[in-house]
Amino acid sequence: MIIRSLLYVPGSNPRFIEKAHARGADAIIIDLEDAVAPSMKTPAREALAESVSMAGRSGAPVLVRINATDDRRFADAEAACRAGAFGIYIPKVDSAAVLVAMADFLAPIEAELGREPMVFVPLIESPLGVLGALDIARGPRVFALSGGGEDLATAMGGLPLPQVLSLPKQMIHLAARAAGVRSFGLLRTVADYNDLDGMRAAAIEARQFGFDGASCIHPSIVATLNTAFSPSEADIAWASKVVAADEQAASGGIGAHTVDGKFVDAPIVSRARALLALASTLEHNNG
Repeated sequence: MIIRSLLYVPGSNPRFIEKAHARGADAIIIDLEDAVAPSMKTPAREALAESVSMAGRSGAPVLVRINATDDRRFADAEAACRAGAFGIYIPKVDSAAVLVAMADFLAPIEAELGREPMVFVPLIESPLGVLGALDIARGPRVFALSGGGEDLATAMGGLPLPQVLSLPKQMIHLAARAAGVRSFGLLRTVADYNDLDGMRAAAIEARQFGFDGASCIHPSIVATLNTAFSPSEADIAWASKVVAADEQAASGGIGAHTVDGKFVDAPIVSRARALLALASTLEHNNG
């Protein structure tokens, strides 16, 4: 499953949920947390039985961002589970203990329903969470890690500027890679979605750092993310040339070699093969 773009939709807005499947996002996140007013949180949770299937009717996996408070966390997760969500975004995760408790809570419900276990995407939004990101990434059911830019900056006592968020988000990314799970995010906040040039540049930058994809709060950004996290024609041409040259070199007993005057060795060939595999999978999915 390739996920380049994840579109947030407010769980309290049926109109947005109804249109979510047509926005081209690889995954949908129904938000019960920040995008929903306190008075609407319970109705939004109760609506998940219809919202999840509605948002995912084009086949994209649907995740639910639950609330972090003790009075809502488990009830939100149970409702998402019973609605058939692929997974849950768990906000404000500071330790793996949160994930263990959630997995223990959901297991008997999933057994009752006879459904596959939901996956978890911990949202790391505090300095404590950043410093414990590797343990969190190694927790149960973790599908990906992501950092919450606005909350993280606030918890740091700073502003959500790229130079403020870059280091902690890279630390979260490194933890995801060390644990072998996916990494979603940009090295900046996603709140300023009207800055299309800035979002495009940030998405390209995130791909260069090795992120798998990113979330967005407005459908106008979906295509930007899909493009940025997909191999370009130039990327594919380069990778094809590198792999072909390496195969020819290997047949002659040569290890390291050059392509277009640039040094090529095993990690560069591995990068090229991974890029071609991604391109092939995307082509198959789109076909």
